[in-house]
Amino acid sequence: MFTKILIALIITPFFVISAQTEHGFVGVKTCGMCHKSEKQGEQLSIWENSQHAQAYKTLTTDKANEIAKTKGFETAAVETPECLKCHASGYNVDAKFIGKKFEVSDGVQCETCHGAGEDYKSKKVMENREEAIANGLFVPENIDDFCIGCHNAESPTYVEFNFEEMWAKIKHPVPTGE
Repeated sequence: MFTKILIALIITPFFVISAQTEHGFVGVKTCGMCHKSEKQGEQLSIWENSQHAQAYKTLTTDKANEIAKTKGFETAAVETPECLKCHASGYNVDAKFIGKKFEVSDGVQCETCHGAGEDYKSKKVMENREEAIANGLFVPENIDDFCIGCHNAESPTYVEFNFEEMWAKIKHPVPTGE
């Protein structure tokens, strides 16, 4: 288990940093335009009703500030990179890579897990998986290892969770129509 956590802590930040420097962030509002219909699997509503959608907001609470202070940070939780790295995407990205509809305050959104979407957001690109991936789309192959990048004992509020149970709450595949 320790090895899995260590690998995830190394790989996840590497992916996020490389995605942030090559592609622009468009934000959940842009992604949600196409990913809200029943035909597409209603991914937007799954996210909206998840704790991921509230991740940034939790950093604005007195409880989060107290935790940050206890951990030795001198800034509010919402201003602390060690907190933001798992509660928001795009917080540390050069402004030239941030689209007009992107809001850091949207928390753990589509591009947190799937990579900055500026270059793969079009329907034409998204209809070709290989082209979408070549343009920045990231689809984690081993999802439980990927999730451990944030859901691990490094978090001061971490509570061990059953991956299968939690994944059932956030999974959002595109229906195949079969």
